[in-house]
Amino acid sequence: MSFFVYMLKSLQKKSVTYVGYTKNLTKRIKLHNTGKGAKFTRGRKWKLIYKEKISTKNQAISREYYIKNNKKLRKIIKEKYQ
Repeated sequence: MSFFVYMLKSLQKKSVTYVGYTKNLTKRIKLHNTGKGAKFTRGRKWKLIYKEKISTKNQAISREYYIKNNKKLRKIIKEKYQ
């Protein structure tokens, strides 16, 4: 079974990013956009700007943590993949 690590960008003027992991990317983004995703994502509309396919859950969690805590990498991804 594979997992996805993904980054979303809000569609508001002052955009923010959100990093997460999931087994079903399409379903997860739909949840975020309908206000049923993570608490941080509620009340905003989101656009997928980056995804990575990862083979195990532990690797996905580790990669998500790395991206979330590396502000330089998040900025690079945000600028490159908007």
